[in-house]
Amino acid sequence: MTNSVTAISPEAPEALLITRTEARQGFVKGIVKTGALIKTYAATLNRDLSTPVTPWYELKGKLKGDVNTERAAFVTEMTSAGFNKGTIDVYWQRVKEASGRVKVDNKVTGGAVDVDAKTLAELKTMINRIFKAEEEGGECTASQVKGMLMEAFAIMGGNEMDLG
Repeated sequence: MTNSVTAISPEAPEALLITRTEARQGFVKGIVKTGALIKTYAATLNRDLSTPVTPWYELKGKLKGDVNTERAAFVTEMTSAGFNKGTIDVYWQRVKEASGRVKVDNKVTGGAVDVDAKTLAELKTMINRIFKAEEEGGECTASQVKGMLMEAFAIMGGNEMDLG
């Protein structure tokens, strides 16, 4: 994905000098220096995958294709280095946060769940299912009502940035 985003974190100016693959490989090999490595990898993802108006971690649907490819490469390299899924997911989350994503903790937990909270969670599941089908190139009738579902999700208090 080519784009015109050139903003690089001041903490990671070296991101201008290396490829995304080199940044990922350096990240995996040097995991002991996580802080600086996470910032460098995040900066290269911001540079290479973000659109002029949307950061890479917020892309949806077909625009998210390169992000999915990068995530798969990240998982492959981390797995080859001996890391388990839980660790890989934690590091990917840390890279997203270093890229600027704000962590939101709005998960529904155990105990009594009211109708609105359950409906909101189910709307999110349905919308994400439609996004996934679209990313995989499938066409579904549900795509025609995705906008209405997203509107309902927002009206009920859901954050559209949590979708996808």
